[in-house]
Amino acid sequence: MSALPFETLRTAFGAQSLFEDKTWRLSPQAWPIPAAQAEELQAIGSACLEFHQSLEALYLRSVTGKNLLRNKPLTAPWVAEYLDRGKPEALVAHARDPRNRGMFPTVLRPDLLLTDDGFVMTELDSVPGGIGLTAFLNRLYGKEEGVLGSDDAMIRNFYASLAGLRPDVRNPLIALVVSDEAATYRPEMAWIAQQMQIAGQRVFCMRPEDLFPLGGSLFFDVEGNPERIDIIYRFFELFDLPSITTAQYIFEAWAAGDVAIAPPMRPYQEEKLAFALFHHHLLQDYWSEALHGRTLKLLKSLIPRTWVMDPAPLPPGAVLDGPKAAGRTLASWQDLVSATQKERDLIIKISGFHETAWGARSVVLGSDCSREEWQQGVERALELAPTNLHVLQDYRKPRRVRHTLYDAAPPHAPREVDGRLRLCPYYFVVEGKALLSGALATFCPPDKKIIHGMQDAALLPIQLLPAQAGL
Repeated sequence: MSALPFETLRTAFGAQSLFEDKTWRLSPQAWPIPAAQAEELQAIGSACLEFHQSLEALYLRSVTGKNLLRNKPLTAPWVAEYLDRGKPEALVAHARDPRNRGMFPTVLRPDLLLTDDGFVMTELDSVPGGIGLTAFLNRLYGKEEGVLGSDDAMIRNFYASLAGLRPDVRNPLIALVVSDEAATYRPEMAWIAQQMQIAGQRVFCMRPEDLFPLGGSLFFDVEGNPERIDIIYRFFELFDLPSITTAQYIFEAWAAGDVAIAPPMRPYQEEKLAFALFHHHLLQDYWSEALHGRTLKLLKSLIPRTWVMDPAPLPPGAVLDGPKAAGRTLASWQDLVSATQKERDLIIKISGFHETAWGARSVVLGSDCSREEWQQGVERALELAPTNLHVLQDYRKPRRVRHTLYDAAPPHAPREVDGRLRLCPYYFVVEGKALLSGALATFCPPDKKIIHGMQDAALLPIQLLPAQAGL
């Protein structure tokens, strides 16, 4: 593989405002992906889209009390109750609106950890950051043969996934609306809008307050002239809606059929407890019927065991479907407090619709914290359950791998180092297919238990190796 010089990388990053106030380790090479992993990445995108489609059917049948199976009775009204818990009634009604049926996120980004047993999917994000960053890295490293997305697939397919929402409009005006709460990502969204404009497309990055209603439609000023918006890509979480001053106009324009919105404002699609539903023992027959056999097999290998931490009381003698604590089956989630450190190879995190639901801000890793911190995490999860459910998930430790990084200090010599990897592939849904268009590899020091973008990490595109290269 060819190597990018340190000064070339530093100059490229320094010239871009989208990297303002962000620093990370630099590497001369993209992250190499062997052919077998590349094939799996292709399959994961289709599986994620099929999972969303089956989740929609599960949710809507739960809402209406319809049977979930073809040939035997099974209803699950509790599914909708879980997914709607703590959400405003108007937002729930919007999510259930028949006009939203079949509307799924246009961008799917699973978080994949590379473990000794292969990939593990800890989350599935439908409002992901990093689109512009990954597109830029694909270009920068694109001179290396095999860099995924070096042909600007991220930019091209991002646009196609949005424009496809309004096939009735030629060259639609697309607004990438980034809230102040997500302002960290505004520079990369502005950059990607600029790249689309260079290609002749009408795509603009803006704040929510830049929108204004006019005759039932949504407009914004383009060089002093009002232009009607056809499509909104919302880069804000749904729990932020109360702070979006133009939210009412967005809903009204959507209801009038005047604007399409991606991802759809359907909060159940953004709940981490969807993974707990996938593993729920009462729903196994449903998933077996709803998913293709190969998809079911793949998702079972990817998604770690996950449970909803619902503190609803059990009848005497009943036990929970969950892990063990102090060698005993749980009769209450409070029993988790007594779990030994070995048994605490578990993660607690909030399911969604909360300011701590993104990043790693709500994550408690039991094996990496004190007993007191673990107890506080359990008790907080149960305390918030009436409005914000938490999930408990098996922790699967990423394996040690090696890659070449430049030393942080002069003379910035290249050195092969140990670390752990998180891979975030980006799939854009175009004409009903999830197109793998790029991937962001986060390579962290080996002592980091939770992998995310940080100063000590390297952020890299991926390079697809030919089949004969093996591992």
